[in-house]
This record gives sequence, structure tokens and C-alpha cells, in this order.
Amino acid sequence: MSTETLEKAKSAIPVRGFLDIKDIAIPQGEDLVKAILKLKEEKNAVILAHYYQPGEIQDIADFLGDSLQLARQAKETNADMIVFCGVHFMAEAAKILNPTKKVVLPDTMAGCSLADGCSGEGLRKMREQHPNALIATYINCNAETKAESDIIVTSSNAETVIEALPKDRPIIFAPDKNLGRYLSKKTGRDMILWDGSCIVHEAFSMERIAQQLAENPDAKLIAHPESEEAVLKLAHFIGSTSALLNFVEKDDCQKFIIATEEGILHEMKKRAPHKELIPALVFDESCNCSECFYMKRNTMEKLYLCMKYELPEILIDEELRLRALKPIEAMLDLSKSIK
Repeated sequence: MSTETLEKAKSAIPVRGFLDIKDIAIPQGEDLVKAILKLKEEKNAVILAHYYQPGEIQDIADFLGDSLQLARQAKETNADMIVFCGVHFMAEAAKILNPTKKVVLPDTMAGCSLADGCSGEGLRKMREQHPNALIATYINCNAETKAESDIIVTSSNAETVIEALPKDRPIIFAPDKNLGRYLSKKTGRDMILWDGSCIVHEAFSMERIAQQLAENPDAKLIAHPESEEAVLKLAHFIGSTSALLNFVEKDDCQKFIIATEEGILHEMKKRAPHKELIPALVFDESCNCSECFYMKRNTMEKLYLCMKYELPEILIDEELRLRALKPIEAMLDLSKSIK
């Protein structure tokens, strides 16, 4: 491959989101897995992957987890390069925690509807309207939004964090109104909610799920708290991604209807191979699953090129990084008791 071809591919990253090199032979199948593992060793890299990633990426990852687990691994790693297989805000958080390490993401267009719908400017305006309020922001947001927050939460630690905040201060919660509403009911705290939501978790149909439950009376519905309130009211168990996994693994029930992104079923099947797992139905009757388009932008081929050329790289202005670091570290300190 010529230098000109590589430079052309690099220059197209802002538009495409990934290295698109037509005239390079990318290994396939087991050879591709071996090539990625070889690159990992050569570059002293660590591969972090979210439970919503494609199954083959989950299988090759050094650490698989939810947002809280991956944030911890990103902070603790001794690797020189962090390869983040997730969405952009997750890789950005890894860079915030590791300014001296190279952080790469297979596809920078792997975004998030929650992160895209919330801005630092918007939070500043909300703070002006509620000057005594504390801003607790879901980790599904960009660095600028984090920098305007007092503390960050994940679905795993949100209840613990909210309970720990001073009772005499109102709370602005952004950007997920469904998670915020759920937390308000769980903790009894009044919250001023940003009007945002996850396009995946809002796609579930209460009517179709109710029909699934009627057809499977021996099943339990489990749901992520990003789901709409009507779905949560039907659920036998509500929890974070990792909590849903643990529930399926340990509960005596043998059949579950799963109301979260379908990528989680890959790990669930490994942990509970003899249990029946049914994806919750969405409004679109042409699809029987709920899949995050953004999470699935990452592929094994993009992962290979990302590691080989160490691009696309996540870079953050240092002043912004330091401001965003403070609320993340506050979250990690409060979450030490959560496994």
C-alpha cells in the first residue's frame, strides 16, 4: 500500500469515521482473530468491549463490561494503547482517565442518541435557572457535557450516587429522562430532568411485550431502566446491563424476556446456556430485536485496521479533559462498594 493511499484514508476519517483502505488485504476468519491478537501483543494494547458489541468482538476482548466496569478497567490498565470497542463517549471517557495513553476507537461514528442530544451549553443554561442544583449526568454524554456536571453516574451506580448527594440540594439529571424518572421513584429525590432518551430502549412496545408475557407465562421480563415507564411497570426485574446478566445467571427462572440491547444475549447465553432467552419486541413489527446501530458500527475488520495503524485516535483538549475528569473521579470514589 502506498503512502498516498494511507494518507487519503486518514484524511477521510472525519467523514467516514474509520480507516477505509480498499487495496489492503485484511485477514478473514480465524486468521483475522490471530492477526488482532498479534497486534495486541506487539503494541502492548488492551481491548475493552461493551456488552452491546458484536459477539466476535466480545469474544476477543480482554475486558468485557458495562460502562462502570469499563471505566474502572480504563483507569487501572497498564497497557500503552487502549482499544475501545464501544461508542464514542466511552472511548472519550477512557482518554479523560488516561491522558498519557493512546486511545483508539474502530469507528468514531459509533455515537449515542443520548450523547448527541445533550450539550454543555444546555446544562449551563439549566444551572442558571436552578443555581442551587447539583448536576448529576449519566455517563452517556460527551466530554463537554461531563465538564459541566458535578458528578457522573452509570446505570450500575446511579442509585448509590443519587442517595449520597446532599438532601438539601435539588438535582438536575441529564440526559436520560427515563432513567431519571426511575431514579426519582427509587430514591424519593425530586429531579429536574433533561428531555433525552435512548432510541434503542424507547423502541420497546408495551403492548407486544404484554403479549409475549401472555404467551410465556413461565417467563420473567427483565428491563434496563433506560426503557420507558410503561415497560418498566411490567418488568419482574429492572437493572443495569451487568445486573441483568447476573440476574439471568443466578435466578431460578428458566425463561426470560430481555428488554435491552440485543448484544447482551451473547454473554447471557454463555453464562446461562440452558435458559431460554427471548428478545423483547419493539414497535416495528418487521424486527423482533432491538439493536443499537451505533454499537454495531464497530466490526472485526475495522478493529484490525484501527490497531494496525493506531487510528482513529481519541484526542481531548487538556483544559476540557481536566474539567471532565473531576465528576468522573467523584463517581468512581463513590462507587468503590459496587462490584
